[in-house]
Amino acid sequence: MNLRALRAQVAAETRMTLERGETLLVTLGIPIVLLVFFTLVPVLPTGTHHRVDFLAPGVLALAVMSTAMVSLGIATAFERSYGVLKRLGATPLGRPVLLTAKIVSVMVVEIIQVALLVGVALALGWRPHPAAGLAVIAVLLATIAFAGIGLAMAGALRAEVTLAVANGVYVILLLIGGVLFPLHELGGLASFARLLPTAALSDALHLTLGAGSSAPAQAWIVLALWAVAAPTVAAFSFKWE
Repeated sequence: MNLRALRAQVAAETRMTLERGETLLVTLGIPIVLLVFFTLVPVLPTGTHHRVDFLAPGVLALAVMSTAMVSLGIATAFERSYGVLKRLGATPLGRPVLLTAKIVSVMVVEIIQVALLVGVALALGWRPHPAAGLAVIAVLLATIAFAGIGLAMAGALRAEVTLAVANGVYVILLLIGGVLFPLHELGGLASFARLLPTAALSDALHLTLGAGSSAPAQAWIVLALWAVAAPTVAAFSFKWE
């Protein structure tokens, strides 16, 4: 892989992401609004003494999903629709460098996102007991997995279809991903939900940030499998135009 080309493309992708003000506002704003609203308004069965103790790790998982899958997938799909990626495809950049650069640029944006969410959560009374290294690993694996899903959609579907599918998947994973209420509230659906990256990430963050301990082995296995499978599918299915 051409490291110079990768660095240049990461810088370009990060700059373009930060310049999309309306997308950035939604990506940063919605998780913060959800965190504040559901912490202050007792409408969800969080199962904790302080609602923010459950909601903060869950909303962090939601933020990773919204940035890595929805925002990246939709932006990439419209770049492909407008012919931007076709021009890149004619350069020596190559598909692996482009996809890697997009994933790394998402990680840069997530640093800002996580800092803002943690700051708001602490202001709301969250007192985490972090196993920080494990939490970072979980977020990295989930970012790669969600970015792979978003890029797979963007590289194979029309932009309008990607827009609809990405938002539809987002809503489904929001409801069954252990983000806003515990997975055991889902009854028989919980077993299926635990096979999805959102539930695996929220499980990992609840334990690493809430109890300061490692997540169950199943959560790590699910995250690792998605982190390998999703980018692989994206790499093989991605079309420049």
